Amino acid sequence: MFTGIVEELGTVQGITDQGDAVRLTVRGPLVTGDVGHGDSISVNGCCLTVVDHDAEAFTADVMRETLDRTALAGLGPGDRVNLERAMAAGARFGGHIVQGHVGGVGRITDRVPSDNWELVQIALDPELSRYIVEKGSVTVDGTSLTVVGMFDDVPAFTVSLIPETLRATTLGIKGIGDIVNLEVDVLAKYVERLLARKEA
Repeated sequence: MFTGIVEELGTVQGITDQGDAVRLTVRGPLVTGDVGHGDSISVNGCCLTVVDHDAEAFTADVMRETLDRTALAGLGPGDRVNLERAMAAGARFGGHIVQGHVGGVGRITDRVPSDNWELVQIALDPELSRYIVEKGSVTVDGTSLTVVGMFDDVPAFTVSLIPETLRATTLGIKGIGDIVNLEVDVLAKYVERLLARKEA
């Protein structure tokens, strides 16, 4: 489990095509400082398993299902990625419950800067949009954020980014048209499924 508090901006070092999967190597000295084989690291919000590592970088296998459902398929060498280690028992819970199970992707459609923050609009699939609520939590590329507003006419939402988020995550460098990974609040999905079974 993760909290959506990005620890480090990593850099993609290499991608090896394996046919129905890829092997992804990411440089991230902070998150690899105490990593072990089989540990979980969130890469742009996707929970990946460490299969190899050294003091500076780690390698993970990314299967076809993940490539089809997330923005990881678009990564290339030199790209920056948000990194977070799995939450340790007893650690502070800074963000919200994040599983690292991306539900789909969104597209940045607008950015409105101000002196002290930036409002970012993200369009998404209507099927995913129904789990987004104003002032609720959403994970964008592994970053825990609060939904500022929703739109009635289009499936989209806005988030407000403070200077620290712009500095410490990929959300500070992504532009209009860029694709981001989205994870909605898993509790909403469980509630929906339980209510559907009750009504059946």
